[in-house]
Amino acid sequence: MWKEFRAFLVKQNMLALAIAVVIGAATNDVIQGLVNDFIMPIVNAVSPAKAWQELRFPASGPVQFTYGHFLSVLLKFLIVGLICWRLTLALIKPPKAEEKPATRDCPFCRQTIDARATRCAHCTSQLAAAA
Repeated sequence: MWKEFRAFLVKQNMLALAIAVVIGAATNDVIQGLVNDFIMPIVNAVSPAKAWQELRFPASGPVQFTYGHFLSVLLKFLIVGLICWRLTLALIKPPKAEEKPATRDCPFCRQTIDARATRCAHCTSQLAAAA
């Protein structure tokens, strides 16, 4: 039973998923701290009304919609999304565009062959050298 459970964990990559969740939670704490402690005080200082997060519609009555809080949460979401996007771009580099593909299609039989091949392994046609 232990071997089956271990095989399940390894095969389904559960350990990597668990590590990703833990790292994601820690990253969330760091980004939330950055937004709450550094960015939002600047936004609050620049905003015309100091209590803009407490804005309500209507101002009186039994049912009040606090759209100020919603705008605050929306602004935080946009800032957190922007920071995560920039971190992702900085940390995950896309593959270089100048790398040549390892395979190509035979112009005669349309089978995939090695890019360096001079003869097709499927139809044995003579091929031009790869550019």
